Amino acid sequence: MKKTFSLLLLSLLAFSPVKVSADEGMWTLCDLPQPVFEQMQAEGYSLPYESLYSADNAVMKAVVNFGGYCSGVVVSPDGLVFTNHHCGFDCIRRHSTVEHDYMLNGFNAKSYAEELPNEDLFVSFMVEQKDITDELNRRGMSQLPYEKISDFVDSLENVMSQELKDKDPTLRVEIKPFYEGNRYYLTTYRDFKDVRLVFAVPKSMGKFGGETDNWMWPRQTCDFSVFRIYADPETNGPAEYSEKNVPYHPKNWAPVSLKGYKPGDFAMTMGYPGSTSRYLSSYGILERYAENAVRAQVRGVKQDVMIKHMRASEAVRIMYDSKYANSSNYWKNSIGMNKCIDSIGLVSQKQLFEHKLRRWQEEKHFPGPDFDLLNTFYAKRYQANRMFTLFYETFFTDQLSMRAFASSTGRMEVKGSEDKPKKQYMEFRDNTSEWDVATDCEMLGALLDNYRRQATSDYLPEFYKTIDQKFSGNCQQYADFLYKNSVLMRSGKPIYVNQKEYTRDLGVEYGIDIYGMLIQLYSMMGSVDEKIAEQEKLLCAAKLRMEQDLPNYSDANFTLRLSYGQVGGYTLGGKPSGYYTEAQSMVDKMLQGERGFIDYEAEPIMKELLSARDFGPYTDGTSGKMQLCFLSNNDITGGNSGSPVFNGQGELIGLAFDGNWDSLSSDIFFDRELARTISVDIRYVLYMMDRWGHADRLLSEINPVK
Repeated sequence: MKKTFSLLLLSLLAFSPVKVSADEGMWTLCDLPQPVFEQMQAEGYSLPYESLYSADNAVMKAVVNFGGYCSGVVVSPDGLVFTNHHCGFDCIRRHSTVEHDYMLNGFNAKSYAEELPNEDLFVSFMVEQKDITDELNRRGMSQLPYEKISDFVDSLENVMSQELKDKDPTLRVEIKPFYEGNRYYLTTYRDFKDVRLVFAVPKSMGKFGGETDNWMWPRQTCDFSVFRIYADPETNGPAEYSEKNVPYHPKNWAPVSLKGYKPGDFAMTMGYPGSTSRYLSSYGILERYAENAVRAQVRGVKQDVMIKHMRASEAVRIMYDSKYANSSNYWKNSIGMNKCIDSIGLVSQKQLFEHKLRRWQEEKHFPGPDFDLLNTFYAKRYQANRMFTLFYETFFTDQLSMRAFASSTGRMEVKGSEDKPKKQYMEFRDNTSEWDVATDCEMLGALLDNYRRQATSDYLPEFYKTIDQKFSGNCQQYADFLYKNSVLMRSGKPIYVNQKEYTRDLGVEYGIDIYGMLIQLYSMMGSVDEKIAEQEKLLCAAKLRMEQDLPNYSDANFTLRLSYGQVGGYTLGGKPSGYYTEAQSMVDKMLQGERGFIDYEAEPIMKELLSARDFGPYTDGTSGKMQLCFLSNNDITGGNSGSPVFNGQGELIGLAFDGNWDSLSSDIFFDRELARTISVDIRYVLYMMDRWGHADRLLSEINPVK
């Protein structure tokens, strides 16, 4: 994973041979290394260094953290935000009903008054970031044992947060570890909490290709949605939702370009990559491999139940579409990552590097990791970690109603008068609009049965004894009983449970048993977790020291990062991928949809629009076609969804939405030849807003650059 800046001849692209350089890296902007910037310039970035972070009109000031799970970009003086359709999907779902199904039919607000508020949705702008490691060490962090550092940093973050809020209540701070905890950065954010849905294409376009095309190339998915930030009418600053709020007027927004791109053109993403582990040891990769196998298996079980019920009922489909998409996304990712780990021999590559690092440590007498200890610790944790993954995927991920209720039972607050114990109660929030009894109940039965077949007796919660004794081992009958009889399943209003009812209820017993097993697993894992983390930190420090003459970036941790590269495809098995898709390729897939292939079904109007002879200003000047999606060798991961893709002039040319199947190990290893980012062309976005949505007011507001 040594960073180099030489140009690599990777492949023949679709039209002409082009040299492209796979410049891996998720770089912080506040301290971007000068050699990295110089390479960006060599590849086509034409703005000054200050344009990225520190200038008044810096590119990064238009980029947002969208909802704490995606990225986005401000594209107008009235606070319009572009992000991916799949990032806005749950908001679209929450506003949908069988009568007004915005997922199925799309949504287009014709005025500010029609733009829809979204509970709990926010966007964050990064205001400032700086390395405060030296300051933390001066305050005593360097003298603490490893296991005390996290609490120390958390307490200091609370103090700094309060100090900042006293000066400006619209700001907040986070202190996060970088480089496996060898450095710490403080980041200041401004959060806007009134964010409204403005525009969404139908699901058939926003998720075109479904699971068939997920992580695959070629792609035609029109993966975008549009939101708007609202602000206090007097201050133009953050405010809780109010009908009196007005569109936010930012100082900076990204110019939207109709100029297009060609192979070899500079491409830069900015966004919030969630998590990578590229410093991870070979032992950690083997553990990840086992986790992936378990995750894929369990999610396959729940998805089979979900899709059966979703296809039988439109109401159930609306409830579960987002849950299914979230589950299946990393189901497929886990399968693909393991495939790539095997195909490139990643464990062997890591072991060779670790052998080299050992020799360097011995020669330089550098106090790095003890690889023998690391091996011992991982071996000790292996079985418990595998069981933890099985347990968590079964009982917590993509929570069902019973699990959501029951997982809280061990921690619920007892309300009511202490001197009247018979009138004490516990209150559960009503979430009956988010789940379907038949779907949830069957899923719970299937998951309980699946868990039992894989878990050893040491890891079976106590309620399995009840399943054996009262239900003859039948997990589905047990689930049926819980959903029919447990007080936790009372629907339509908050649930008040007195202590007597509470302690006798099988659903409550189920929840307490789950919580108890979770604590037991945490305890077993915790005995070695910190020891492993400490050795991984030392491994990272040794690598950084050995490669001190080279720029090195930190693993992703959902802070703003820059990635740069070039537009272009790749070659696999002697076959060039091409670097873009065009409208006719989607029409061809739609024909399969007309023959019953569900993932390629679309409304007839979409086929008509994409069969047009003239795409007007959205036609590419080089190919003469309307280009839908394109490839670049930018470095991204989960969380980057919705990240703006900029050209060398800082203009928006696309929105990143996926990686490619052939490099799904990129979270732990960047494959310089195969790793690609898939982005939706911004001209495709504008075309759909124009010809399908007739969103003239929005297009006028965006005012794209020609």
